[in-house]
Amino acid sequence: MDLETGFHQNHLKKQSWMTVFTLPSQSLGVVYGDLSTSPLYVFKSTFAEDILHSETNEEIFGALSFIFWTLTLVPLLKYVFIVLTGDDNGEGGTFALYSLLCRHARVSSLPNCQLADEQLSSYKNETPNLALTSFGSRLKSTLEKYRVLQKFLLVLALVGACMVIGDGVLTPALSVFSAVSGVELAMAKEHHKYVEVPVACIILIALFALQHYGTHRVGHLFAPVVILWLLCISSIGLYNIIHWNPRIYKALSPVHMYKFLKKTQTGGWKSLGGILLCITGSEAMFADLGHFSQLSIQIAFTSFVYPSLILAYMGQAAYLSQHHVIENDYRIGFYISVPKNLRVPVLLIAVLAAVVGSQAIITGTFSIIKQCSSLGCFPRVKIVHTSSKFHGQIYIPEINWILMMLCLAVTIGFRDTKRLGNASGLAVITVMLVTTCLMSLVIVLCWHQSVFLAIGFVVLFGTIEALYFSASLIKFLEGAWVPIALSLIFMLVMYVWHYGTIKKYEFDAQNKVSVDWLLSLGPTLGIVRVQGIGLVQTELVSGIPAIFSHFVTNLPAFHQVLIFLCVKSVPVPHVRHEERFLVGRIGPREHRVYRCIVRYGYRDVHKDDVEFEKDLVCSVADFIRKQKDKTTPDVLGVSGNDDEAMTVVGTPSTHLKGVQWRMDGQDGPEVQEIRASPVNQVKKRVRFVVPESPKIDEGSRAELRDLMEAREAGVAYILGHAYVKAKQGSSLVKKVVINLGYELLRRNSRSSTDSLTVHHASTLEVGMVYHV
Repeated sequence: MDLETGFHQNHLKKQSWMTVFTLPSQSLGVVYGDLSTSPLYVFKSTFAEDILHSETNEEIFGALSFIFWTLTLVPLLKYVFIVLTGDDNGEGGTFALYSLLCRHARVSSLPNCQLADEQLSSYKNETPNLALTSFGSRLKSTLEKYRVLQKFLLVLALVGACMVIGDGVLTPALSVFSAVSGVELAMAKEHHKYVEVPVACIILIALFALQHYGTHRVGHLFAPVVILWLLCISSIGLYNIIHWNPRIYKALSPVHMYKFLKKTQTGGWKSLGGILLCITGSEAMFADLGHFSQLSIQIAFTSFVYPSLILAYMGQAAYLSQHHVIENDYRIGFYISVPKNLRVPVLLIAVLAAVVGSQAIITGTFSIIKQCSSLGCFPRVKIVHTSSKFHGQIYIPEINWILMMLCLAVTIGFRDTKRLGNASGLAVITVMLVTTCLMSLVIVLCWHQSVFLAIGFVVLFGTIEALYFSASLIKFLEGAWVPIALSLIFMLVMYVWHYGTIKKYEFDAQNKVSVDWLLSLGPTLGIVRVQGIGLVQTELVSGIPAIFSHFVTNLPAFHQVLIFLCVKSVPVPHVRHEERFLVGRIGPREHRVYRCIVRYGYRDVHKDDVEFEKDLVCSVADFIRKQKDKTTPDVLGVSGNDDEAMTVVGTPSTHLKGVQWRMDGQDGPEVQEIRASPVNQVKKRVRFVVPESPKIDEGSRAELRDLMEAREAGVAYILGHAYVKAKQGSSLVKKVVINLGYELLRRNSRSSTDSLTVHHASTLEVGMVYHV
């Protein structure tokens, strides 16, 4: 572990100066696609409130000043220089901040946490091990003491996640509709809307229909498209500044913000909801941190994206300052500021840039859904990995089609950028407010900084975001109700699923039995051991689940080797292969009963192929081998309720220091081998190849031989099928949530068997009613 990790880190250090020039350009296509298309609709949404009532330019100068300082304070100062440093082992996003807090204070809502998880190498962040301040200690103890505060923290993270999902509906509609709005300059004014909506819908349908191919096939085109688009809008902006109003830079003074609000008053305050759209996509800089380095995102934004956007907005303002009144017809869209001979190519580039920006937010929505599902806050869905090289690229069919239908609905329903902008703005600013709140806790609990620094962070950025939030919320009836409605629906789904999952786990934990009780029933029930491996899937990390005791008391027989398998998520982004499996023995050695806990981070790829079964059996074999090596540091002194000593075992297919699986005819170094007795005639003969050190005794060799014989006889998967019902005497709300809500979601979500690629002939489902 140390040698490999050290070599890898040194290799990265040697390449760091090479990648520092390549990663910024690659990040442009993924991170900044949404942010770079905002000039298409910001001024049009801002002045949709009809606040241009005079021939003076004070309103335009004030709007430009607001845009400049908003871009400077929020994306540049807040995200690039502060929030990006609050990463979770290189990962970013709302759930990364929540995960970070869960590891520094015991506020996690995951029910099957155990002490062994805290010994993962990635569990502790790389921040210095400084002592908490006195306020930090009191805050930590308060959060750990009161359950309601822990639930509030979870709800806060889920609100941010739901708003990101809502943004995944609204941003594609707004970006694509704004991009195709350029056709109004080529057609009669009374007919352009009849063309814009069908064209936008066709592009959106094509965008969602191509999601299952994955972005890796066309991802290499994303960065050039965004680079071309940024060069295009910055060049046009520079041309407009020089040609129409070279003194537009004076409008950047914050004095113009005061004059703007003083002159426009209520109308100007409402128009802030349009100005807010200039920072749409800023959250992507933090959410996509895991795909790129912190330095690459900082370089790309400060050196290219930020200057290009400022030039684009200044150019639009320079043009509007000379043309905002034309025969009493207010024309303030993006394309009107583009020279006539360039409008068609700019329109094509804008459509491509809008598609790239929409692709980024859709992929981000898939990632959020996956994280919520791994933390038990969203029903199980089918996750398709579209790339074997880039594990972050996933596709979720059910969510994709739901997003497409909702996206088409808002596009057809609204048919203008004003209401689409109102809806998108509220979703964006809510996510930013959640990030600000969570980041203030990270400053105190994780960075161990003074509470005054956290208060200053909240006051500075929270005040700005609260102002924009109020301006967006006031437009509730003008489109802002859409993200609220979407978030409430997704929040309801998440809460019902999380509540039912917790109650189901609590029933399992309260009704679990010990192995001694089970084995003591053997003589009275006549339990027999049949050939093969029985793999019992459970969510418990200790004890025997009630569903297995229900099975064995009605059918008194189980396999000669029994493995209780628990696939669990831990609040870290990634679990190293060397620490993937946690294996222990249940009961005496001669009973051949084991427990295997497989740990995944919220960004890890769950193995669901035939290799998983091989890794599982080899991990148990490696555990048997290590039992005689008492000096190994991998043996943990961690005990569950049944005093089960657990051992960390690496993933055999990637961790070559453990027991390996080899079929007859395969070449390799012949070290210690364990073969099954040649009694059973099978088509494929397999064997264990055991490392030479340490030497195993005869008892362990016999145990390995029994495991090998059981594997050759076959593996049977014993899966629980729980019907959750509210127990008698429960309140009406609980009965509705459990009997209707949770059961409806459970029946329409993926079953636990979908996570394992097994033949139906090898699967045995055991049904049981859980009265919670």
